Amino acid sequence: MARRGAGTPSLRQLSLLLLLQLGGECAPSWTLGCASVAVSPAVVPLGSAVTASCTIHRELCHGLEQGKVRISWMLDNKPVAGRQHQGLGGTEVSNLTLPRFNHTQARLWCCVEWNGTKQRVGVAEIRAGYPPAKPLNLSCVLSLSDYGLTCQWEQGTDSHLPTSVVLKCSGPQQGPRAHCCVCCRSGGQAVTGCTPRGGHSRCTVPRRLLQLYRQMEIWVSATNALGTAESEHLRIDPMDVAKLDPPTLQSIQSIPFQTDCIALAWDVAWGTEHMELQCELRYREPEDPAWALVTGIIGQAGTARRCGFLFGTLYHFQMRCRRSSASALAAWSEWSPGRNYTTHEKAPAGTLDAWWGAQPAGTGGRLEVQLRWKAPRQREANGRVLGYRVTLSPRRRGRDPPTVCNTTRTQCNFSVPAATRRVYLSAYNAAGESAPTEVILLERKGQPLARLWAVPGGERSLWVHWEAPLAPVVAYVLEWQRVTAEPGRCSACWQMERHGTATTALIQDGIEPFQPYNISLYPLYEGTVGLPVHTTAYSQQKAPSHAPKLYLRRISKSEAELCWEPLPVEVQNGFISSYTIFWASSITSVASATLNPSLSSFVIRGLKPSTLYKVHIMASTAAGGTNGTSLTLVTTVLDDSEIQFLFLSLALVFVGLMVLLVCFQKNERMKEQLWPSVPDPANSSLGKWVPAAVAQEPLQVLASREPGPAAISTVTVLEGEPGKQPGKELPAPAAAPPALPRPYVRQEGPGEPVQYARVGGAGYRGQRLLPEPAPRFYENLRGRGDGGGGGGDWGFLEEPPATFPLLQGLRIGGAEELHECRAD
Repeated sequence: MARRGAGTPSLRQLSLLLLLQLGGECAPSWTLGCASVAVSPAVVPLGSAVTASCTIHRELCHGLEQGKVRISWMLDNKPVAGRQHQGLGGTEVSNLTLPRFNHTQARLWCCVEWNGTKQRVGVAEIRAGYPPAKPLNLSCVLSLSDYGLTCQWEQGTDSHLPTSVVLKCSGPQQGPRAHCCVCCRSGGQAVTGCTPRGGHSRCTVPRRLLQLYRQMEIWVSATNALGTAESEHLRIDPMDVAKLDPPTLQSIQSIPFQTDCIALAWDVAWGTEHMELQCELRYREPEDPAWALVTGIIGQAGTARRCGFLFGTLYHFQMRCRRSSASALAAWSEWSPGRNYTTHEKAPAGTLDAWWGAQPAGTGGRLEVQLRWKAPRQREANGRVLGYRVTLSPRRRGRDPPTVCNTTRTQCNFSVPAATRRVYLSAYNAAGESAPTEVILLERKGQPLARLWAVPGGERSLWVHWEAPLAPVVAYVLEWQRVTAEPGRCSACWQMERHGTATTALIQDGIEPFQPYNISLYPLYEGTVGLPVHTTAYSQQKAPSHAPKLYLRRISKSEAELCWEPLPVEVQNGFISSYTIFWASSITSVASATLNPSLSSFVIRGLKPSTLYKVHIMASTAAGGTNGTSLTLVTTVLDDSEIQFLFLSLALVFVGLMVLLVCFQKNERMKEQLWPSVPDPANSSLGKWVPAAVAQEPLQVLASREPGPAAISTVTVLEGEPGKQPGKELPAPAAAPPALPRPYVRQEGPGEPVQYARVGGAGYRGQRLLPEPAPRFYENLRGRGDGGGGGGDWGFLEEPPATFPLLQGLRIGGAEELHECRAD
């Protein structure tokens, strides 16, 4: 047992350390109960001062019998400072003052230090709030089904403190009024009171606690720790606030002699036949949100009459009642089930607003007329309009005028004689036809207005303003038409302003946001119609649905021309105020240019050659802008003129190269054309047949002389050896001397120079011969030879022998050689 007791402090210390880890700076302690905490007061107004004291009894706190005790305070988890002193009987006391307590609810902990840790030894709870608010708008209703009195009220602001609410009542008593927390009978007998449940602001007093047909005083009392508040007192007879069942509508019918009046029959609910009732009637058209109310209907049951209804109009009726002797606090019954009724019809009344357009027909002297009119208002239609009739003359008794149009629409196109200046328009329903409206087909040649403009009047309306002309105006006709890519015509998009002094009008029919409208205004003068003035307006604008698409028209090394198509009106969503072009490359910042909306192309200048750019366009309205898709383009290295010059230079170089190539391919022919090959007789085979003495004779070049045919005076023919073909050289025997040629001599006339020629039998070796012989200078020459290997006569030389290239080795001597050639 001793060992067990010795181990107890260690377990306590371990438990304390665990609690300290879980509980923060001031942990719950096993010594709780050895201290007492007093707070004054425990419930205070929010923001007021609070005082507290903590007393430590050493003998009750184990482990604190010896040593100094240090006391500290914690307000929830926040440390606060107190003043510690020694109290009576060896106790330690700490006093604490909180000057402003701003918490609605908090815990104040008293802590002591033990073994270097803080332990909670005492606690007190403090609450703060406000006194209860006064209940407001107390009202009570008595149900005739169970005769329970149900009262309700408004609680007011929260007091942040627990509050008890009780519905109190008292009956008539002799002497001073007695207040009680219960409802009382006339004899002062106390009964159970009425307390709301679940935090509601209503409760029901049962029938057994009520006194019917007698005044009772009823009020609501709210109480908390800081005070009590009461509502206004109601002094009512419970029957005065009885909620009756709604009446029943029996029948509704029109009074024959009072065409705009109806008679309504009704019955009271069951159980209220003996009561004097006060009832109300309300009615409205089904599409009208506002009700028309008829009050002051007195009686138990019967009929009610009401006038001022529209003809041929559907109405919805309801009725409710309450006791007529009740106070102003009496409750109305619920509205009765509704009943519909349509009043009887009457022939349409009033005139119709009409507008026309006329133009001559193609042939026949007739006039094409487009007539438009406004349907009569409900008050003038007197029922459902079945149709409209247009005639050329007014209706007379016993005779129907000729009808040019009979339609259920509000427009009609017809043809009339060109001299027609008036037509008559009327509307009809099941009860009859209206008086005809005279429409005068006036010419449109009057003075136009000076100025017209329009501004938004709302999301679906436009305010139109204009300057009145100097001439007096009877009325104005305002037309508007939605601007679309496919033009159409709205027959109902017009209105007439009857006041000639008006300078503004509101358009509400058919106006949609983000759509443009063309507006025209015609002044109507006495006897003529003024020329129209026009304007365009939006009721509401926004950014365009999309931007135009960019196209590249031209590009160079420093410029790029872009173009785009204007946006369709359906996607503009407003007036295009500007176009903005943005362009940038990977090495330059974004540049932009803002353009007039009337432009459809733009030239970007100052670009860098051979650079990639990204370009996009933004279309803007007054409400914002929309970016288009990007266009990627690359500038060229050279301009067009430089490219043309380069191509021209390349073409010239190419042509030159081709010429050179052709020359190299055809070099033999070109050589023959430019520098023809002249055979060298010295290297011919003929030269090898001539004796050495003859071969060593110098050949003189023919001196320069006047051009003319060359006369050959001497021809030496070398005869070849037998068996040797011309042009081929065969080795000759060494002992045989060369054969000497025998000259053939022709003597020219006296004084003429003597020329000679030597002809070799073989051509040049390794040298191309001329394809054609020289001119035939050897005609009528006769060759004669003897000796030296045979001879013979040559006839007339028509052509040189094929095997004897006479002309190929021909060489003509000059004048210097004449002295060496003698005639026999």
